This record gives sequence, structure tokens and C-alpha cells, in this order.
Amino acid sequence: GGMDPVLVDPNPAEIGVAGTVLKAALNDDRVAVQRDVDETGATILFLGGECEARYATVPGLAAKITTLYIADGNFETVKPRNIESIGGYLENASTDNPPTVLRAAVVGETAVFYAFTSGTTGLPKAAIISHMRWLGVGDGWAAVLGMTSEDVLYCVLPLFHGAAGMSLVSNALASRAPIIVCRHFSASTFWSDVRQYGVTTVQYVGEMCRYLVNLPPTENDRDHPLKRMTGAGMTAEVWSSFVDRFGDVDIIEGWGATEANCNMMNLDGVRGAVGRVPFKDLSNARLVKYDIENACHVRSADGYLIECEAGEVGELLGMILNIPGVGAGRFEGYVSAEETEKKILRNVFAEGDAWFRSGDLFTRDAEDYFYFSDRIGDTYRWKSENVSTTEVTEALEAYGAAEMINVYGVSIPGQEGRAGMAAIEMKPGEAFAPAAFYQLAADNLPSYAVPLFVRIRPRSDLTATFKLRKVDLQLAGYSPDNMTDPLFVLDRELETYVLSSDAALERLGVGPFIA
Repeated sequence: GGMDPVLVDPNPAEIGVAGTVLKAALNDDRVAVQRDVDETGATILFLGGECEARYATVPGLAAKITTLYIADGNFETVKPRNIESIGGYLENASTDNPPTVLRAAVVGETAVFYAFTSGTTGLPKAAIISHMRWLGVGDGWAAVLGMTSEDVLYCVLPLFHGAAGMSLVSNALASRAPIIVCRHFSASTFWSDVRQYGVTTVQYVGEMCRYLVNLPPTENDRDHPLKRMTGAGMTAEVWSSFVDRFGDVDIIEGWGATEANCNMMNLDGVRGAVGRVPFKDLSNARLVKYDIENACHVRSADGYLIECEAGEVGELLGMILNIPGVGAGRFEGYVSAEETEKKILRNVFAEGDAWFRSGDLFTRDAEDYFYFSDRIGDTYRWKSENVSTTEVTEALEAYGAAEMINVYGVSIPGQEGRAGMAAIEMKPGEAFAPAAFYQLAADNLPSYAVPLFVRIRPRSDLTATFKLRKVDLQLAGYSPDNMTDPLFVLDRELETYVLSSDAALERLGVGPFIA
């Protein structure tokens, strides 16, 4: 609820270039806000009324950057003193194209905006997005999907993120299709919006589709105009449940990143796959062996990296290409040169070559379909075995009482590796059933991968684009201090989970938490 859809009908003929603009969302990290303003060199901040309270918590921001206030009828806020409202500027704005002199120096390589990464494992980084790349994304998507001006896109993702601000908006401009813009995603009103506005195309990320399949069934589940959904992060089980329930909707699952110089998309509906590379010589993407235990790449006797065979887990790399007049394969990097260099791996297969590090682990099958395995750093090692958080999560998906399950590793004092913890958000009206959850985990996972801890959360820790956040949960571990969430620990002898206590931890062979 609380969404107010707005129809945006783009007319490319009336779009001018006004220079590089910083698009960012203020968050609770004051240091991050100050850093972002300094790092990007932004001179104007557009402040939505809903961010006014957080804006006030950042000392000195008003003096550092010109701020224009955008009133929001959904929020009862008061415009901060000493900043102007954008209203007057909009009333006096011309609808004509800006003079060509304003864009005379703009070429394809010029930055159109900086897109901040999602920040699931740390502070977001400002990735450089060029006109060339932004326009190319739209042209590519519109062609692949067969989009026309008769289509209608539905945007529930924040426009400061690449999934919406880059992929969806550029797709709309390339196909001349209107966009329905909503303030946020709401599973309860999603289908009514799709029907009311004739939505044909939706871009999803993370766990949106899981929320939709968890809705109570209705008689008109298949009565809608939706043709296709594009995005990333849909598991094979959710994919099957979605199509079985809501009908013949094309699911275009893929993999990419805001700053990545390579990507994949699954065009033939192999459920669970992110794409296929049948002719690798026509792609700059390669999968290389990665030693999870030692957190390093595997190298041959000559010192170079080794490509994965079918069934092996490895990191996806993208060869960095700089071909004049060609945008494919370029790594435009971040505003920070230091952060840019961290993502480049050199001397991979030959002296002097350079490759973009995705930081993501995949496997490929014998037919060259690629499957996401985990994020490097999320896979943890326990009892001398590597445990993929993605695989554990998928094995626990059948626990129907859960709205969301977030799996991660936590440190155990005096023991090597990290032990598994599952933070669970229950569906409304559902209570955690320890014995049933234990039985599901024991039946579907090897013993070393069964989570030692279960933390019941009132809501999941999600980024603005529905990606599960794990860093704070990992740091909290199983500490009883300030722990208001119910915490359960594994009891193999009783074949269940029991509320955490010193005695329960002792039976599990785990000592007290040490920060």
C-alpha cells in the first residue's frame, strides 16, 4: 500500500543533455553522505521531502552543496530553512531542447551520471556510466525483448540504482514505451497496478518474485496483461512457482552489475540459469578456478589462471577491451581510481592482459549454461567443507512458513571457519516450528551445512533493491547482548532447534560469543 503510480511517457525528441548529475539516496551513514558529495564533486543535491529528517542529521551539508527541495505529498515534512524549492525552477523551465552548445563537448565516453553500487558488503561505490553505455543498454534490451511503444513498463525500483535508472529507463527511451513509476514495491498491490495500467514488462531484482508467489492465491491470478519479466536473482523453485501460478510470462533471468564489462541473459527459459555462452570466443567472459578456502585464484605452473571445467565453481571475469569506437568490453570503473584498480586482475592468461573481477562465483554445465553459486565472501567454510549460502537457502525454500531466509556464516571462538546461521522472516500469522525446520534442513542438506543457529527477524535486512544484507548480521553473530530477536540453536540429539542458552550452546560444543 501507499503507492501512487505516475505515468511517465518519454519523448526522446525533447530530451536534452544537462550535464552530469549525482543521483543518490541519503542514508543513515553520515560519513558515507559526506564522502559521496566530496568524491563525485556534485554541486547540486535534489532533496525529496521523505529524506528531510536524514538530511538534517548530516552537519555542514547545507553549506557544502546547493540543495533544491522537492515537496512530497505523501510525507508531512517542512522544507529545511535556507534551501530553495524546485517548484519555481520547474514553472519557468522551457520545454524546448536546450541549446546545442551545452552538449557540444559531449561524446559517447562522457559520463552521463554516477550510479552507486548496492553496498551489500560495504559502502556503495560511485560507478561511472557513460552516454555510450547507457544508450547501448537500452538499444540492446529493446531489441532482445521486441519492445515497442505499445508496451508499458512498471518501475518499482529506485531510480538511483542501475537496474531502474540504467536498464529500465534506457529501455523505455529506446522503445518509446511509457513507464509506470511507483514509490516502492508492494506485493499486495502489484497485480492490481499491472491490470489497471496495462503493464506488459516488469524488471525484477532479488526477492520481489518470492513475495509475489507467497501471496494467497486468487481466482484471477492469470488474468493480467504481463508478458515478460527481466532481472536477476530468481531461483529455479520461485521461477517454477511463478509461471505455474501466474501463467505464460517470459522470464528473462540474467547476470550483470552496475559497473560490469560483461553480462549474460537466459533467453531460452532454462530455469535457474543466468545465461549461456555456447561460443566463448565470441564473449569476453571467462570462468576461472577459485580456491574458496584460501581466498585466492588457482594458478598453473606458469603462474596463469585456469579456466573451470563443467561442474567446477569459479569466479567470473570479463576481459577489459578498449577498442576505439566500440563500447563492448570496456570497464569504465569508479570515480575513485583506487577502487577501480581493486576490481582489475592483471596477467590472467597472458602477460599484460587485464580483466574485470565480478566477485561472483558460478558453475557451468556441459551445455555451457551458467548458474550463480554465491558471492565471494558469502561462501563460508565449516568442518573442512565449503558451504554456499545460496545452495543452503535454496534447500530451505520449501519451508512454507518463511517469507524470507537469509543464510550467512558467523565466527565461533576457538574454531576454524564460520558456522551457518539462518535469519528468518516469518509470514504474517506464522510461528517458527523448530522441529519441522530441523527435519527439512536435515533431509535436504549434508550435516555440515545444516545451520547451527536460527534467528527470527521481524523483517529481512534488504537493500533498496531487495538484495539481502548480511554484514551487520555477521558482526552480531550469536551475541546475547542487545539481541531482541528470538535465537535458536541446533540440538542434534533432540532433532530440533532450542532457544539459545549457555546449556544449549555447551551441548552444541560452542562457547559464548566473543565480539
